[in-house]
Order: sequence, then structure tokens, then C-alpha cells
Amino acid sequence: TRSLTITSVDQSMFEKAQGEKVTLPCTFELSEEDEGPLDIEWVLIPADNQKREQIIIMYAVDRIYNHYYAAMTGRMQFTNLDPKSGDGSLDILNLKAADTGTYQCKVKKAPGVQSKKIQLTVLVKPARTKCSIEGSQEIGKDVTLKCVSQEGSPLLSYDWRRVSGTQNLPATSMLNKNTGELLLKNASREYSGTYNCVASNRVGTDECSVELNVTPPINTAGIITGAIIGTLLGLSVLCSIIFCFCKKHREKKYEKEVHHDIREDVPPPKSRSSTARSYIGSNRSSLGSMSPSNMEGYTKTPYSQVPSEDFERAPAQTPAFAPSKVAAPNLSRMGAVPVMIPAQSKDGSIV
Repeated sequence: TRSLTITSVDQSMFEKAQGEKVTLPCTFELSEEDEGPLDIEWVLIPADNQKREQIIIMYAVDRIYNHYYAAMTGRMQFTNLDPKSGDGSLDILNLKAADTGTYQCKVKKAPGVQSKKIQLTVLVKPARTKCSIEGSQEIGKDVTLKCVSQEGSPLLSYDWRRVSGTQNLPATSMLNKNTGELLLKNASREYSGTYNCVASNRVGTDECSVELNVTPPINTAGIITGAIIGTLLGLSVLCSIIFCFCKKHREKKYEKEVHHDIREDVPPPKSRSSTARSYIGSNRSSLGSMSPSNMEGYTKTPYSQVPSEDFERAPAQTPAFAPSKVAAPNLSRMGAVPVMIPAQSKDGSIV
């Protein structure tokens, strides 16, 4: 007895790159004994057996239903617009890494039921590959060239080649294709040049380049000495600036204090009249302390010549002083020597 049969049994595994398109085949033949409506289902079988199958797209009663799986909405369709013609193949557009999985095509027409599983692997091409140099680029040192792809499905493989000068890698080089590291031992000046790394997997390649410049060792002692000297000079200049600033600030502060300082212990200046009175009083005090023998020099000097306002009058206006007799006190009891006190006569002489 002849029954429904799926004819596409040749290929059951597909590998595609991300962003590409894949067609999962599912062709079939119907039997004359099969009756009832035709149903075609595509389901995604999860890797975890505890989870249920997810219907992706379905054809039933001459109608297509493609709203079951939101992750593929707008990216899947039947290859043939009329699946009942015997072609229930599925097209998946713009593949993503998450589309990797096991897909099953089920064809039902009572009483016949047939299915087929297909394994799809979506690989990501190597992308955003970066090259770098690790270690000192000095003669005699070990240098490591590194190559890493930020994107890409395993298994990634890395290969280095020299693109400047002799294209062969140095004899002391050691390459790790899995990690992308190229070790150059005991580097010499001849190792300088441009190196290119190619990252690859089964669906694509990506590459990057790096420039290696091997130089003589740097005189670190001289650099350290120069740095120390420069630091000391900088500190000395900074200290000088701070000292000058502080000195100038103190000078300004002192000038300001002197300018605004009011000396309370200094008496106010005397007027001319008070100066004259003081002058006369001092002369009288000195005359009173003199003996009669020392009075000759003072008798010849009239009081009218004293620089005072009270005595700067005309001779006619000078008042006449009556001779006065001053009685000397009894100083013997006081233990002091008697002193003659001069008096002024009418003609202005001292008596």
C-alpha cells in the first residue's frame, strides 16, 4: 500500500554565516489512500528536552500561519507559495546566531504522517579583529604580537605573516594559532616591519595589522637623573617665587600699618606763645641757679631780645617794672645755699 512520503532526505545538516539565507528542504509526495486536509508544520526542537517544541510556521486548510514564533517574525516563509503542491521547504532570511538549532518538518494527511529533522548551525564570521604589541620593543628583548577577534564563532584560527621586507617570519618566532599570539624571542633590528594577522573560521575571515619597531635600549639612568635635576630646579624656582611673594606681602603690610598708625604717646606740637613761655621759664630757672658772679654776662642782654610774641613790642610800649625786693628765705635750716634772684630795673637791666 502506497502512503505519504518525504522525498528530501539527502542533506540533514546546514552551516551558514550570520546574515545569510538558508533553505531547509521538505518535499513530499501524497498517496491516493490519504484523505482529509493537508497539514504542514515546521517546529524548533529545543536543546533542553524538558522544554516543549516551538511551532514556527504552519500550513493548514489552504492557509499559512506564521505568527507563532516572534523571534523569526518577518524572516521566514514557505519556499513555495502553494505548499500543497508537494514542496513544504522553509526559507529563513537574515540568519542570526540564535537561530542555531534542530528543525523538524511534519507533513500530515490522514492517515499518513511523515517528518524530517534538519540541524542548522549559524556561524558568526570573525569581526573587529585587533592587533597589539606586548613587551618592550628593544634589541635583545622578547616581544609578543597579539591578535584577537571581538566576534566570531569557534573554532577560530589565527595566522601571522610579515608583509614588509622578507615575508617570512623571524626564525625565533613561535606561533599559537588558537590564541593568536606570535612570540618573537631575542628581537633584533631586522625584526622591524609590518605584521598582518588573519582570523578565520568556516564561514569567513577578518584581519588586522601592526607595526613593529625594534630600537636600542633606552638610557634609563640618564632619564632618571634628568628627571631628578629638573624636579629640583622646579622646586627651587617655586620656593624663590613663594619667598619673593611673601617678602613683598610683608613690606606692603608694614607700609600700610605705618601709614595708618596714630601715635598716642607723642604730644601735639606747641604754639609759638607756649614755646616762648617755655623759653623764658627755662632762662629764669637757669638764672636763678646762678651765683652773682655769673650774672655779668646776662645783665648785658635785655629781655626785649627774647624771641617771643610777648616781648616783640616797641620800646615805648614796654611796661616799666618797679624794682622789687625779694626776701631770701632762711635756707640754712633747709641745708641749701642761698641764691640771688635777679630783678629787672626800669631801663631793662638785671639787678
